[in-house]
Amino acid sequence: MAATVTHDTLTTDSEQVFDKKTWMGGVEPMKVSYGKLMMWFFLISDTFTFSALLVTYGLIRYSYPAWDPAIYGEVFKFSNLYWPTPEKVYNSLPFLHGLDLPLIFVGIMTFILIFSSVTMVLAVEAGHRMDRKDVEKYMLWTVLGGITFLGSQAWEWSHFIHGTETGTTISELVNGQTIQRTIFGANLVENQYGPPAFADLFFFITGFHGTHVFSGVVLNILIFYRAATGLYEKRGHYEMVEKVGLYWHFVDLVWVFVFTFFYLV
Repeated sequence: MAATVTHDTLTTDSEQVFDKKTWMGGVEPMKVSYGKLMMWFFLISDTFTFSALLVTYGLIRYSYPAWDPAIYGEVFKFSNLYWPTPEKVYNSLPFLHGLDLPLIFVGIMTFILIFSSVTMVLAVEAGHRMDRKDVEKYMLWTVLGGITFLGSQAWEWSHFIHGTETGTTISELVNGQTIQRTIFGANLVENQYGPPAFADLFFFITGFHGTHVFSGVVLNILIFYRAATGLYEKRGHYEMVEKVGLYWHFVDLVWVFVFTFFYLV
């Protein structure tokens, strides 16, 4: 029987054998299923979107000066002349009215979201062990973490929109006359805390991320329900838990960058 060797293919009169290291189609590339591969493609494309938003924030942020006590006075005041200091904007906690607690609440939010990422890892690991009860338990904890984060973000938005009790007084030129008025809180048109762009970017970027978290919570609830009804046990694998886990980890990772840009820079 004659045999010829051409590139990575060994051909005989009766059979053709391909080198397993070469992807010839019809099999899983790099031992990754089609579903997980498509999830990675989606996450990569979403990375570009978040990157564009954060780069835009950085460019606008540094087009404004920072507060300088030598120029604007020793006592910090909100003004549209300079970019607000995050510690002065995000310094409140629910049920602790009047206390100055800079970045404590957003730190708690960040811990909750990261903790939910840990429970998601445990859910994926339980799926690898085909442990249905553990998958249910850790998926439920992940769902609760996501809902708690969304509730916390809703409170933060509410406080941001409502503003401080004293507000910020600004001067405007109307019909040739200078008038003063007090602004409370922030919206897409005016902003007590500083330039209007600060509020616009806050609402858009944190809202965009919050939409991702909400979508992740809905997906996690669906996965929890299907795991609880034994669907994945019948299939013989819990790959869907791993696919949704990739999305949830991405959402958590993006929040680290949002937190850095908005609350620390």
